[in-house]
Amino acid sequence: MLSRIVVIVSAAVAMTLAGHGLIPALGGFTPVLESLLPWMGWSVPVLLAAATMARSRAAAAAALVPGMVWAVMFGSTLLRTPPGGPSDLTVGTINVGVRNNASGEAVRQVAKDLDLLAAQELTRGGPAAKQLNKMFRYRYPVSTVGLWSRYPITKSRPLDVGMGWPRALRAVVSTPKGKVTVYVMHLASARPGHTTSRDASLAQARRLIDADSSKRILLLGDLNTATTDRGMRGLTPPLTDAQTTAGDGFGFTWPSEFPITRPDHILYKGMTATKAGVAPATGSDHRAAVASLRL
Repeated sequence: MLSRIVVIVSAAVAMTLAGHGLIPALGGFTPVLESLLPWMGWSVPVLLAAATMARSRAAAAAALVPGMVWAVMFGSTLLRTPPGGPSDLTVGTINVGVRNNASGEAVRQVAKDLDLLAAQELTRGGPAAKQLNKMFRYRYPVSTVGLWSRYPITKSRPLDVGMGWPRALRAVVSTPKGKVTVYVMHLASARPGHTTSRDASLAQARRLIDADSSKRILLLGDLNTATTDRGMRGLTPPLTDAQTTAGDGFGFTWPSEFPITRPDHILYKGMTATKAGVAPATGSDHRAAVASLRL
C-alpha cells in the first residue's frame, strides 16, 4: 500500500513540476503553486524515505522521477556562478514595510554601497525617506514609492499602474556612462483567490515598457509576482531578470524571517548584469534585492 502511494504521489509531483504551465488559472491558486515550485524538491527525500520503509525498488525509482524533473528545471540556479567583471551601476530595491519603525536603519544598511535605491511602502516624512535624503543628493518620491540616486534625475513623472492612484514612477538618471530610464513600481497584491488587480497592474507595466523606446531600461520594485509565476512572462522578456542571470541561488526575499519566494525584482534592458543578490532589511517583512550592472 505504501509503495503504491509513493508511486502515485511521485507521479503527481513530477507532472505538476513539468506541466504547471498547462494548469488553468484557478482563482488565484496557480500563482501560489508556481511561487512554491522550487520548494517541491523537498518532496523527493520524503518520498525516498517512504520507499525505503516500503522496501520497494519500484517506489524508489518512481521517487527519483520528480527529482530529475526538478534538477532539469532548477539545478542550474543552484550551480550558477555570477559572471562578475567591472560594473558601472549598483542598484537595489526594498519594500521598507509601512509599519516598520526601523525603516531608516533598514535603508541605511542596504543603500550605503548603492548608486540607486528604489523604495516601496514609504510614509510621508517617515524615517526611511529622511535617512535616504541624507545619503543621496538626488531623489524623486511619489506617494508610497521613491527613487534615490547619486546621479542627476530628470524627466521624472508619477505613474498609475492600473490601481487608480500613483504607485509607480518613471525617471531618467544621467550616469557617467550615459542615461538610464528607471521605473519604480509597487504592483497590486496577489493573494489566493484574488489576483485580478495584480494581473491588471502587470499588464499595465508591460504596456509602459513596450511604449518606452529608451536604450537602457531598469525596472525596480515589489511586483508581487514570484520569479516562477507565469505572470512574470509578461515582463521577462522584454526585460531580463538580474537574479536569474547574475545571482547566486534563488534570491528569495519574502518573508524576511524565512524567505520562500521572490516578489522583489531588478529587471533590465540594454545593460549586462554582473552580480545580483539579497540584502537584509531591518524590521521589514521583505529582504532587499541588489544588483550590479555594466552599461
